[in-house]
Amino acid sequence: MTTLAWIVLGGVAMSALALVGSVTLVLPERRLARILMPLVAFAAGSLLGGAMFHMLPESVAEMGNRASVYVAFIAGFVTFFLLEQFLQWHHCHLTVSQHGPLGHLILLADGLHNFIGGLAVGGAFVVDIRLGIVTWLVAAAHEIPQELGDFGILVHSGWRPRSALVYNLASAATFLVGGIAAYLVAGSFDVTYLVPFAAGNFVYIAAADLIPQVTATQRCETAAQHVRIRRDKIEGSLAFGLGLMLLFGSTRLG
Repeated sequence: MTTLAWIVLGGVAMSALALVGSVTLVLPERRLARILMPLVAFAAGSLLGGAMFHMLPESVAEMGNRASVYVAFIAGFVTFFLLEQFLQWHHCHLTVSQHGPLGHLILLADGLHNFIGGLAVGGAFVVDIRLGIVTWLVAAAHEIPQELGDFGILVHSGWRPRSALVYNLASAATFLVGGIAAYLVAGSFDVTYLVPFAAGNFVYIAAADLIPQVTATQRCETAAQHVRIRRDKIEGSLAFGLGLMLLFGSTRLG
C-alpha cells in the first residue's frame, strides 16, 4: 500500500476505537473497574516503550544525534503539559450539566489531542511505514482506556448514550484529519520532527496522567466500586506494555 493509504487506514481504525466506549453500557460496574486500571497500566508501558525503544532511536537515526531532536521531544512534552494546565483550569471553573460546558470541553480537548496524535502518526508513516505502524499501536493502546473514560464522563454528565457515542466518534475523527495534514505538508515541512515531538507527548501522558492513576490505585481501594484490584496484575500490565514494545524491536535497533 502507499503511504497515504496506510495513513487513511490508520486514521479510520483509530476513529473506530471511539466506539469502545459503548462497552461501559453493557459491562457491570465492578467488572469494568477490574479491567480499567490494568488497561491504563498497559497503556503507560506501551507509551513509554514506544517513545524510548522506537521513536527516539528512529529520530536520532534519521536526523542525527543533534540537539534539535531533543528540543522537539521537550516541545512535545511541554505542549501537553500546557494543554493539560489550560484544561484543568477550565475544569475548575465549569459545572457538569447535561450537554453543559464540561462535556463540550472534554470533546474539544479529545479532538485536539487526536489531531496532534494524527499528525504524529502521519509523520511517522512518512518517515517509515514500520515506524508508523508501531506508533499507531502505541497510540491505540492509550486510546482504549481514554475513550472508555471520556464516554463514561459524558453519560454520567447527562448525555444520552447515542449522542455521546456520535460526538465521541466525531472528536476521534480528527486523528484522520491530522494524519492527512502531516502527509500533505511533508513536501514543504520536515515532518521528521513530528516523531520526537510525539515521543514527548507519549512520555508526558504516561508519566503525568497514567502512572499517577496506577500508583494511586495501588495505594487504596476504589471506594466507589468497592473493588480491590490486585497490585501484581497492574504491575504486570505495565511491564507487559514495556516488554511488548521492546519485543517489537526498533526499526533502527538490532
